[in-house]
Amino acid sequence: MANTADIDPDDIVEGKRKKSGKGGLIIGLVLMLGFGGGGFFATFSGMIALPFGGGDGAHAAASAPQKVADMAPTAFVPLDEIVISLGRGARAKHLVLAAELEVEPAMAEEVATLRPRVLDVLNTYLRALDERDIEDPAAMTRLRAQMLRRIQVVTGEGRVRDLLITRFVLQ
Repeated sequence: MANTADIDPDDIVEGKRKKSGKGGLIIGLVLMLGFGGGGFFATFSGMIALPFGGGDGAHAAASAPQKVADMAPTAFVPLDEIVISLGRGARAKHLVLAAELEVEPAMAEEVATLRPRVLDVLNTYLRALDERDIEDPAAMTRLRAQMLRRIQVVTGEGRVRDLLITRFVLQ
């Protein structure tokens, strides 16, 4: 029998020793992690379709590569290479950018005549950036969207579909 001197009277409830709630907490935590991980795997692997869209039809259509024959006709207007000097405190001294504009074939010549204005707006925008704005891993997407929006303002809505960056180098 247990030594009664070792037992705290507060731990005794109706002649039985009070159990600690830590065992149930640990089992609950393990079960929660197991079911959560299993649910994530089942959804991520496609075994379960999501109830709010993104099922097989939408996912298959989004992930299927588009055939070249199915794509709308496009033309590309190349831009001259832009070299921007960065500030004095920057580790890299220059930013080199080469890009092309994706346009409607009927608008290619018209957009090509606006090339000096496009280069001007890109130079102005890129000169205003700090080196830390460029070095961020997510910066390319943000910079590309900002440059495309400025180009669309200069060329007019609906003329330029996309900005394709062919060279982006910090030297």
